[in-house]
Amino acid sequence: MFAVVRTGGKQYRVAAGDKIAVEKLAGDAGDTVTLGDVLLAGEGDKLADASKVSVSAEIIAQAKGEKVVIFKKRRRHNYRRKAGHRQQMTLLRILEVGEGKKAAAKKAPAKKAEAADEKKAAPKKAPAKKAAPKKEAAAKKPAVKKAAPKKAAAAKKPAAKKAPAKKAPAKKAAPKADKK
Repeated sequence: MFAVVRTGGKQYRVAAGDKIAVEKLAGDAGDTVTLGDVLLAGEGDKLADASKVSVSAEIIAQAKGEKVVIFKKRRRHNYRRKAGHRQQMTLLRILEVGEGKKAAAKKAPAKKAEAADEKKAAPKKAPAKKAAPKKEAAAKKPAVKKAAPKKAAAAKKPAAKKAPAKKAPAKKAAPKADKK
């Protein structure tokens, strides 16, 4: 059976026993992870319901990808920048591609039990009326005083006089030639 899974913004076609390198996932070597975002699943030329399929994988190692060199240059400006980057990645071995009913059955009751515990621990309280205290608080507060009008306009000094703009010298008119 095969599946197409999405992880780290990329899609991978996987089958049991495959080894793939994906964007970094949380976990140590030897941990088992479940790739939940299954886009397509099938066996041979027949497709299966992807929502019922789960993919489990084992983390082989946390590693870095190949070095990518970034070099920027602008001609005739003495501008050169060189930088490198090695992307973090996780190496995975696909253990199983199959029906996810077993995994879903194990996880679902645990979630329901946790939700029930939370409900018991924190009983719901009636919402407090918040509108009444606001009105009372508003009535008790003194009125906000407005700022006094600024008297800066009257006390403002007159602007300094600017020098008159220079006039361009008058152009002499060229003599007109009579045409006959």
